[in-house]
Amino acid sequence: MRGLKLAVSSVLVAGLAAGVAACGGGGSSSSTSASSGSGSKTLTIYSSLPLQGASRTNSEALVNGIKLALQQANNKAGQYTIKYQSLDDSVAQTGKWDPGQTSSDARKAAQDKSTILYIGEFNSGASAISIPILNRAGIGQISPANTAVGLTSNAAGATPGEPQKYYPTGKRTYVRVVPKDTVQGAAVATVMKSDGCTKPYILNDKEVYGQGLATNATDSLKTQGIPPLGNDGWDAKAANYRSVASKINGKGADCVFLSGIVDNNGVQLTKDIAAGVPNAKIYAPDGFCESGWVSPKEGGVPASLDSKLQCTVATLSPDSYPPNGKKFFAQYEAKYGKGNTNPYAIYGYAAMSLALDAIKRAGANGNNRQDVINQLFATKNLPSVLGTYSIDKDGDTSVTDYGLYKVKNGAIVFAKVVKPQAG
Repeated sequence: MRGLKLAVSSVLVAGLAAGVAACGGGGSSSSTSASSGSGSKTLTIYSSLPLQGASRTNSEALVNGIKLALQQANNKAGQYTIKYQSLDDSVAQTGKWDPGQTSSDARKAAQDKSTILYIGEFNSGASAISIPILNRAGIGQISPANTAVGLTSNAAGATPGEPQKYYPTGKRTYVRVVPKDTVQGAAVATVMKSDGCTKPYILNDKEVYGQGLATNATDSLKTQGIPPLGNDGWDAKAANYRSVASKINGKGADCVFLSGIVDNNGVQLTKDIAAGVPNAKIYAPDGFCESGWVSPKEGGVPASLDSKLQCTVATLSPDSYPPNGKKFFAQYEAKYGKGNTNPYAIYGYAAMSLALDAIKRAGANGNNRQDVINQLFATKNLPSVLGTYSIDKDGDTSVTDYGLYKVKNGAIVFAKVVKPQAG
């Protein structure tokens, strides 16, 4: 998962998500304790997020949510004082997450003896790099945004070797607070069927997230009785996609799903598809659903395309959340300013809240990395700003609702809650 800078309209838009030896986070307590010195009561939680490029606004909201949760806990988790350090996994040259920088962030956390947990990554492809590094170090990881299926399971959408290849120790260390892409794929298919699509076509950006989600969407569209006419990869470095659009139009497609991230030349792709397949509706996942896709001021598509575009994200309108969630929105705006609420903020808050709760539940062993990991996987019926949820043995959340967003005046606005249908 990635992407989404929602505009605040008349309704405040915000909100928000196995291997044989790796059947969960359980296991005996590791002797590895996070400690900057003998008897230290101070632990460090790192985050690694893309703070440059199209994802910057979303990541900044995540960081703000993380900071707010820690501030409200008075920088404490049980008997331990918590320090927070924000890292950037992107580079200015590309304006997106970078494999080398992601690896550097994970190694930095792994080499810090005071590290107890790591919040990240934003992009699923980045987590494919950081999870093994942190797994070897025995450091628990919480993603506030990843949705790629293969990071946690070998269900449809995973590739050979997933998820085992991410866990070299044979123990699970990674969880997420957003639903995986089997859910998003079903949500997309549900919306397309409801909108009357009969001949959908899928394009994917060839990355971990985009390819996996394309598979999930394909499966869900088949169960909905509208199998896609094709599922092709697009070249992120192409100058244009006129030939791609011509092929799709020639097949008579009435709906096109762009499975990937907008950073991969998604704006140009959208413009060429809109021009070359003029009668088709265009759908996109959370990887596109941000201001960089639709705001002309930020290099997005022209406003004339607004009516053709829709996207899905695991976020809801504020009135769909429990009292804790509604309270969060009010507190966030009070701290960061009215109109500045971005839906990823609540996921940053939820990720840090889960981290603090796991440390607290570990009691006197809150500085023991394995004990804290065990507590992450032991999370059951946890009341939160997202509602009450549990983490399963694979590290996945029980949250399933998705939000559908439309585009108006170059801004993404909440349309409705989507209850994904299996068939």
